[in-house]
Amino acid sequence: MFPAYRGVFNTPLLALGPPGGTHDNARPAVEIVVPVFNEERDLAASIRRLQAFVSSSFPFSARVTIADNGSTDGTWAIATALAGWLPGVRALRIPEAGRGRALQTVWSASDAEVVAYMDVDLSTDLSALLPLVAPLLSGHSDLAIGTRLSGTARVVRGVKREFISRSYNAILHAVLATRFSDAQCGFKAIRTDRARALLPYVRDRAWFFDTELLVLAERVGLRIHEVPVDWVDDPDTRVDIVATAVGDLRGVARLVRELAGPEIPTAKLRAELGLEEARPARPAPAAQGLRFAGIGAVSTLAYLGLYLVLRTWMSAQAANVLALLATAIPNVAANRRVTFGIRGLRGSLRHHARGLVMFAAALLVTSGALDALHVLARRPGRLLEVGVLVVANLAATALRLPLMRAWVFQSFPPSWARPPYARLRPGT
Repeated sequence: MFPAYRGVFNTPLLALGPPGGTHDNARPAVEIVVPVFNEERDLAASIRRLQAFVSSSFPFSARVTIADNGSTDGTWAIATALAGWLPGVRALRIPEAGRGRALQTVWSASDAEVVAYMDVDLSTDLSALLPLVAPLLSGHSDLAIGTRLSGTARVVRGVKREFISRSYNAILHAVLATRFSDAQCGFKAIRTDRARALLPYVRDRAWFFDTELLVLAERVGLRIHEVPVDWVDDPDTRVDIVATAVGDLRGVARLVRELAGPEIPTAKLRAELGLEEARPARPAPAAQGLRFAGIGAVSTLAYLGLYLVLRTWMSAQAANVLALLATAIPNVAANRRVTFGIRGLRGSLRHHARGLVMFAAALLVTSGALDALHVLARRPGRLLEVGVLVVANLAATALRLPLMRAWVFQSFPPSWARPPYARLRPGT
């Protein structure tokens, strides 16, 4: 049977050395999964290269698992041949397609301390493998990802793919308030105990699997380590970019709904993982006041500029209402994030609704000041109107910070009480 694959391997199979892959049953420190679907052309060369690297240049014991998920060509036959001849290589057949399904199947059953995966084209330079898994093996981090979007990453790929990748991650940052930089780089690792806890709640079985796992890990409070990679894109990829993008956007919409409901029990997961939230010292009121003042100064300048523009073709009261409304919403959003350190969608509607109450109060103060001005002076100039509005806004601002502290953001724990990552309880 083996001579039939001579052309696929480009060298005689006997040159691979004596068989040993299926007989190496020692528990590895790292299990590297390579999901494949109809990859008969590139599979042999990539697995030989990966196996040679981990055998000669990787300081930890490693197993390479070829996860064939539903291939219809000669991929499975090649995978089994490789597993029979290369030490530390095994092959697993999964009947249905889907990268997420392949990873979920292998990772859930792995006996390794850390599980990882990489794309079969080996687009990522393998020298990044050790920096990827070392923080997980040491216990410092829980999950690690390669990133092509770091300033120190070296990436060779087309403009179209670069644009799509950056746009997708920008959507994740805006909609899901994520902090990781590259959701879809095919180069990731996770501690196996963390994977077993999270995977039952990851629903996607295809390309959105990565994003869903990362978002869940971040929401639970796991520490995510990023490694800038050297990446050369495979121009012959079989991935349907448009279909994948549409599927990813649907996945984002689903996650938004699920994170707002009981489907993802983050508190329960935190308890199961033995995590407790680290609570750094609360920021000093003086520092909070300075941030509030800076945002207020920018908002006031924007309000006055908009008022002067609108005042050229409408009444003072109408210009005041529109200018105040246009700056009130960004002001609440900026104070929510910067002054009070609150991120994410949770509680956002409530905070902005309370912000509208503050807007109504500011509108009463400024409108009353304008009415008083026009009673006292029949035709006040623009500068006098602006001066009165500045004083009125200062009066309204004096009440705004205490209201924000005591009411608007009072019921939501800020970032100083919700660190980006949780810490382990002693003994875990």
